[in-house]
This record gives sequence, C-alpha cells and structure tokens, in this order.
Amino acid sequence: MLSRNISMILENLLKRYEQSQLPTHGQGVPTVVQTNILIRSMGPVSELDMDYSMDCYFRQYWRDKRLSFKGPIKSLSLSIKMLDKIWRPDTYFYNGKHSQIHMITVPNKLLRLDQNGGILYSMRLTIKATCPMELQNFPMDRQSCPLVIGSYGYINQQLIYEWKNQDDAVSFVPGMTLNQFDLISMMHRNFTTVRREGDFSVLHVAFNLKRHTGYFLIQVYVPCILIVVLSWVSFWIHREATSDRVSLCVTSVLTLSTISLDSRTDLPKVKYATALDWFLLMSFLYCIATLLEFAGVHYFTKLGSGESPQMEDQWEDVCVANTPSDPAAEAEPFVDGDPDEDTSDEDGTENDENEGGASESIDSKNGVCACNKNDALGLEYDGFLVCPTYNDPSYIVPKTTSFATTVESTTQTEPPAVSRLHQMWLCLKSDNSFRKQRERNAAAQKNEQGGANVYVNSVSLIDRVARIAFPMSFAFLNLLYWWAYGMHKKEFSWSNMKS
Repeated sequence: MLSRNISMILENLLKRYEQSQLPTHGQGVPTVVQTNILIRSMGPVSELDMDYSMDCYFRQYWRDKRLSFKGPIKSLSLSIKMLDKIWRPDTYFYNGKHSQIHMITVPNKLLRLDQNGGILYSMRLTIKATCPMELQNFPMDRQSCPLVIGSYGYINQQLIYEWKNQDDAVSFVPGMTLNQFDLISMMHRNFTTVRREGDFSVLHVAFNLKRHTGYFLIQVYVPCILIVVLSWVSFWIHREATSDRVSLCVTSVLTLSTISLDSRTDLPKVKYATALDWFLLMSFLYCIATLLEFAGVHYFTKLGSGESPQMEDQWEDVCVANTPSDPAAEAEPFVDGDPDEDTSDEDGTENDENEGGASESIDSKNGVCACNKNDALGLEYDGFLVCPTYNDPSYIVPKTTSFATTVESTTQTEPPAVSRLHQMWLCLKSDNSFRKQRERNAAAQKNEQGGANVYVNSVSLIDRVARIAFPMSFAFLNLLYWWAYGMHKKEFSWSNMKS
C-alpha cells in the first residue's frame, strides 16, 4: 500500500508539471541553486597541458514547490529516470575539459525529493579543468587552480548559484594527498560574470597549491652542482694534459645538455625562462668558463712543455742531442761556417745556422746548450750563454742540485711594464706579439733564477686563481639564487587572480 501510494503521489505531481519552466517561473524572483563538493582525490596536475583533474561528488539543491506532497514519508529516493521528467539546472564548468560522469556499474547519480519540494541531485564526476600557471619560479612555484561553475543558459535574473554551508562548501576526504603538491589553502566565492548573452551567476573555488621540490633537487639540482664541481678538477690537472682537460670540460657540457633537455620535456614552451632554466644556464656558463679558462692558460702561459716550440726570427734553434766525444770539440764551440758546407762532424754533431747569426754547442763539462755571446737572448751561465727556448730535458743537465727539476714550477711571470687593464685587453684580443714577449720573459726568468728546467710548467697562476675564484663565485650565486626563489612566496587573493 505504501509503494502504491508513492506511485500515485508521483503521478499526481507530474500530471500538470511543465519541466521546461523554472520552479519560480512567473513569480518575479530567481531560482536559487545551492551547491557543495566533496573531493575524493585530486591529480595529476599537468604543467605541460596546464590542467588538473579531480574525482568528486557534485551536489545541487533547489526547491520546486510544484513537487511538494503530503504523506507518511518525509523524503523520497527517486529513480534517475525521474530526471528526464522534472526541471533541473543546466550547470556546467566554465573551465572544464573532458569531464565525465561515472557510469559503472550504473550511472552514479542520486535524486531525492522532500515533502516541501526540496530536491537533492548528486552525481559522481571526474572533472578535468584548465589551470593557468605562472612558471617563472618553477620548480619552487605556487599555483592556484580554479574551478568555475555556472549556468549555461539562465541569466542571474532567472537562476542564482550559491555555496551551501559556506564553511563546508568544498571539502576533502580525510587523508587525501597529492603527489607533486601540497594543498596549502582553498578559497571560494560567489560572483557575477558578464557574457555577451547577459550577466550570469557564477561559483568560483580556487585550490592553492605548493610544489614539492624534492624530486628536482635529486634529479636536477644536485647532479648539476656535482657536474660543475667535477669540471673544476681540470684546475688541478697539469696544463700539458690538453686532451684530458678539454675532454673533461666537454663531457660536463654534454651531460648538462642532456639534463636540460630531460627537464624540459614536461614543461610547456613558454616565452620566459623559469628558475630551473636560470640554474641550468648558470651551470652551463661555469662549465664553458672552465673550458675557456684552460684555453687562456694554454695560449698565454703554456711554455716549453717538451714540445717543439715555434721559433721566431730572433729565437735560436735548439742544439743537437749528442754530446761530442772529441776533447778538442769540448774546449772550442762550433763557429759559423759556409752554409753550403757539411756541418756534421765525425761524431754526428751538427750546428744550425739561424738568422741571428749565433752558434750553439754542448758544454760537455756542464751539459748545457750554449750560444755565442752576440746573441741578445742568451743568458750567461758559467762562461756560456744558455738558450732560453731550450725545452728538451735530455739536453739540459744541471750542474748542481740547485737546478733540480721542479715538477710544479710555473711560468707565470711578472707582467711587462704595462697596466693590468692593458694586459687584459691584449689577452682578450689575442695579441701574438704580447704572448711571445711573455714567453721570452718567462724563459729568461727561469734561467736567471738558477737554471730551473723551463720545459716543466704544470701550474699557471691563472689556474691557482681559478681554484679559488670559481668555487667562491659559484657558492655565492647559489646562495643568491636560493634566497631569491626560496624566500619568494606568492600571495593568493581574489584581486590578483585571473577571473
């Protein structure tokens, strides 16, 4: 009898019911639809597509006096087929993308009718909505993802949306978390938006999110810092190891390129640089600066490394390798002869004639390559002139222990009588005459300081300065970087939020 009475009540209610008309049609007041949302899960939040998704229960309440009834039951749970027979609001999501209603195993909808005509319409939705993002501070950014709800066809004079229970209008299932973000706050409001068709009542909720930086610290920041530090190992590698130092720097640059490309795959092609881009650029610059630093060391300070030097007109050729065995040859140095004559003696020793007109020989007593005193570049040593461009250690035999080989000796010399700014300018424009003069001064000073082997010059003053300057400057820029981006906190308010 009860079910029969309910069926009779519904049939009587729908006899004269016009479902195309609003509940307040002809009364001069708008119909009020109250809404609340229970969010079951949220995510993922995509920076590439600038959208987010969430699974929620979307509930709407309104009152239709045409459906009021009297009976023993205060409320009726109706079949969803009744939705096709009564009026319902044409609610849609302004910024929605590919939203859907769950249909398994049956359409996830609920319809309930009260005695006074109050209607509860609830459904389970997966909402995918756009989320305009500002990625200047990525990955230390904060984003506000909105959800805008309103009527598609009814203006605010016909239909008004309101949040039901302002304090609990949008709630979450206990224990809900996001994988990349923390939900730090949530705001909701009612406002009116203006469209071409008129003024429409709109509900607006904003989810304020803060990104987790742990993933990027592990995958990007720490590897980049370690790669930059690894490139500085070249400052402690002998400058003669050209291939080792260059390959180390080039490998660092290529590794940073791989990390940079991988970090950009999940980001949109925005027109501005993000915080991550600035850090990668800084790392690139330090690796490239390390390579350029070695280029400067190699070009301006690498002298006599055991390689055959490129002679200038005023530089003397190196003398022969074999020491003459004839005692007469030891007492008398070779002299200039006819260029057409054979200058080789029976022991295989030959002298070379150069443009400076200076002759060279081996002092077997001291084992030193000697030049004539008319050579302006020669340095007098125990009665002989030592050639400053002599590089081969097999030819130079120190007389005393004061000429012991110093592996870590340097060829960085006192600068010429020009200002340091002018020296820097000459270096930057690659002035070859300035470079050659530095080489001559370095070779001469080595011989004046006791005959130390010129061919060993593993450490440069530039390398020594770089060992301190590069780490200090990189540490300072890192502190400045993390202070600028880490301390910045975006304030969320309706005034600075896009409608």
